[in-house]
Amino acid sequence: MRSFQDLTGGIAPRVKVVDIGANPIDAEPPYAGLLRAGLAEVVGFEPNPAALAVLETRKGPLEQYFPHAVGDGGRHVLHICQAPGMTSLLEPDPAVLALFHGFPDWGRVLSTEEVDTVRLDDVPATAGADLLKLDIQGAELMVLRHAETRLRDAVVIQAEVEFLPLYKGQPLFSEMELFLRGHGFALHRFFPTVTRAVQPMMVNNDPYGGLGQIVWADAVFIRDLTQLDALSDRQLLATAVILHDAYGAFDIVFRLLAEHDRRRGGAVAQRYLAGLQAPLPHAA
Repeated sequence: MRSFQDLTGGIAPRVKVVDIGANPIDAEPPYAGLLRAGLAEVVGFEPNPAALAVLETRKGPLEQYFPHAVGDGGRHVLHICQAPGMTSLLEPDPAVLALFHGFPDWGRVLSTEEVDTVRLDDVPATAGADLLKLDIQGAELMVLRHAETRLRDAVVIQAEVEFLPLYKGQPLFSEMELFLRGHGFALHRFFPTVTRAVQPMMVNNDPYGGLGQIVWADAVFIRDLTQLDALSDRQLLATAVILHDAYGAFDIVFRLLAEHDRRRGGAVAQRYLAGLQAPLPHAA
């Protein structure tokens, strides 16, 4: 896939990414290509010392990472679980975890400790964020509720959302969607959805195997496309480069560029469309 920068003749602005829960335990983040191309700067948060050390070792000149736990600015109890990926400010719910293979062990709380959290709005390095990415085991909505200023600047949000409360008192997808809709965002897509087989059935003898029950997903929210007049010219382009390079949302990018052309008297949208339709060059 050609990059947005290549298709549009170099009009892409450098975007700012704030990654909350930047632990590199999964596949590379969707903004990785933008970072490698020098079109993204990343401000990340990772309170796990081991994961933070890995991030610090790998980081490039456009990345900075903080050891803070992001939340509402208050003091909370951190529940340290057997599986590090389940450690959370919320307490795991044994009744829900018991529905699925593996989760009762992975979510077993080994210890607890009190931690101070910071509000995203109180960290100057996060000012002007275009993309907010959150993966912090149930505390995502807490972060966003205390990031009103950052929400005004952001144009794309990727957040892990749950459809069953793996943690006690955990907000579910419906609450996240209602909150973000009230701040001018609309659901774009799930990226992707994750299912698990409900006990006692197991699929292919695999505790990670899914079947019909959706448990969680990464949800991508974008600014409401019926309210593009609320976005600046730069925000239109920032949304376009993120949606093209990170999520492949070519149709929305084309619409954003058409709006940019309408304002500026340009012809970038047609150049973009022609580039999408052109065959890829073959390597020698």
